[in-house]
Amino acid sequence: MAHWYEGPLAAFDTETTGVDVETDRIVSAALVLQTGPAEPARTLHWLADPGVPIPEAARAVHGISDAEVRAHGRPPHAVVDEVARALADLAGAGVPLVVMNAPYDLTLLDRELERHRGRSLADHLGDGAPLLVLDPRVLDKHVDRYRKGRRTLTDLCVHYGVVLGAAHDAAADALASLQVVREIGRRHPGTLGSLSPGELHPRQAVWHAAQARGLQAWFERSGTPERVDTAWPLRPRRCGCGRRLQPGRVHSCEAAA
Repeated sequence: MAHWYEGPLAAFDTETTGVDVETDRIVSAALVLQTGPAEPARTLHWLADPGVPIPEAARAVHGISDAEVRAHGRPPHAVVDEVARALADLAGAGVPLVVMNAPYDLTLLDRELERHRGRSLADHLGDGAPLLVLDPRVLDKHVDRYRKGRRTLTDLCVHYGVVLGAAHDAAADALASLQVVREIGRRHPGTLGSLSPGELHPRQAVWHAAQARGLQAWFERSGTPERVDTAWPLRPRRCGCGRRLQPGRVHSCEAAA
């Protein structure tokens, strides 16, 4: 019986206006589907006009200009709805979804859906099958905890011998992350290959939380004020005080405002 890393996988990636999942917008998105390691990949690509200027720092990363999205981008409400429907179809088919640093891309998509469609990513998935997410960053840290160096997608591609095409292109990044996950599974069949994607998904939530707590402890020792969210693969909405907001309920800070 084939292991999950030898079967169908999909991968999702976005390019955005910035790094704040609560306020920044999707500029481009890509979904790559590959039925097996030696099979050609099929790619869906979206370009959105975010409705706000793309900051210079973001343009320097992905190279997408305001002029390009005005000329060729589609309305964001249409783009995010199509992306969410495509992810729901994958979930229904039981195809695992590779997302590098999932709490960033999936949370940003969730907030864009609420902004433009008034519905969350969970609403779009409905009562159907859940997403089975595979995060190369979490998996790599779990199987090779003490390796020195950074673990960006570029670094992981070098370590696992994966060719990264045009870095910071959503389609190229998605394909590379998919290939990295296949290679992680291939190199660690005993640790990861014996588990199904359905078993790996909840385990990654636990592994990510432990990894985040370790990083938070390092920040605190070094005097860095940055806070690390332990939630995976989607960050919950939080009040300014840091507490999670419960859907449909008024938080005490909101009630006092």
